Amino acid sequence: MAMEVSVQDAARLVDAGGVMLDVREDEEWHAVRAPGVLHIPMRALPMSTDRLPMGVTIACICHIGQRSEVVAEALVGAGYDAVTVRGGMNAWEAAGFPIERG
Repeated sequence: MAMEVSVQDAARLVDAGGVMLDVREDEEWHAVRAPGVLHIPMRALPMSTDRLPMGVTIACICHIGQRSEVVAEALVGAGYDAVTVRGGMNAWEAAGFPIERG
């Protein structure tokens, strides 16, 4: 089972060299996202794992945390160091972290 982290912990993981992976659909990602996030929609992930780095923590994020939990668990099962971000982009934005729109 993948560990769940707060948005604050996710930001620290990224600052320490980790990667934030946004697994939402394209239209959701275009509406609002964290700057510098790697975007691979959940449905495309099976064909895109070559874009994921090994050896660093991958903080998976979605809208509220449900899809990212599924993805993080699958990545852990595949040998990645992955966590899910509790509350997703809703929590990220509510905590006042930087966002991009459009």
